[in-house]
Amino acid sequence: MTATQIINHELPILKLSDTVGEALNWMEENRIGQLVVVDNEKYVGIISEDILLNYDEDLLISEIMPQYSGVYIFDYQHIYEVLGLISKYHLQLLAVVDEEEIFVGNITAGELYNRFGELLGIQEPGAVLVIAIKNRDYSLAEISRLIESDNAKILSSYFSGNQYTGEENSKLTLKINRQNISSIVATLERFGYMVEGAYAHEPVDSIEQERYDMLMKYLSV
Repeated sequence: MTATQIINHELPILKLSDTVGEALNWMEENRIGQLVVVDNEKYVGIISEDILLNYDEDLLISEIMPQYSGVYIFDYQHIYEVLGLISKYHLQLLAVVDEEEIFVGNITAGELYNRFGELLGIQEPGAVLVIAIKNRDYSLAEISRLIESDNAKILSSYFSGNQYTGEENSKLTLKINRQNISSIVATLERFGYMVEGAYAHEPVDSIEQERYDMLMKYLSV
């Protein structure tokens, strides 16, 4: 999924000729603390509510130095890159430009997180497995085959760790389309995989069930 697929075309775009008062009103109406500034179709930067509150409402936006003038994303870039910039700079929105660096729209953090929720299958019923692995033993194809042999499927997967160093604390997190996963855990452990955590609504033998709600809250952010 690329940036162009989740562009928000509804948020107001600030011009240099707009006033501080107008910008604050639009932020309040749209329940957002930042807006993009554009001049002659070129991205100028981002203005934040906490900065505008320090100025007279009649002052023009052109009199204020926007932030993040060099922070934007091209419309063809993947949403993982969008997430990286929004997270790095703690932004509520990110400007999207085309190959000629013409402004084409915004991506809001809220919409981005919703799309990641869809990609990760967060809203789908099922369970979450966390497998501790050594990178040299990591084979998603084999793990998938073992899970499918128990009539289940992987909805999404996430690897955390350095794939080049082979560090011992790497983790593979899987969302499975089934809640009763005791037999899946047993199968994986039988083939030498260390299941570090399994979180589901159904009881799971020898796994800490009480951490499920905490993990679900984390994945929903």
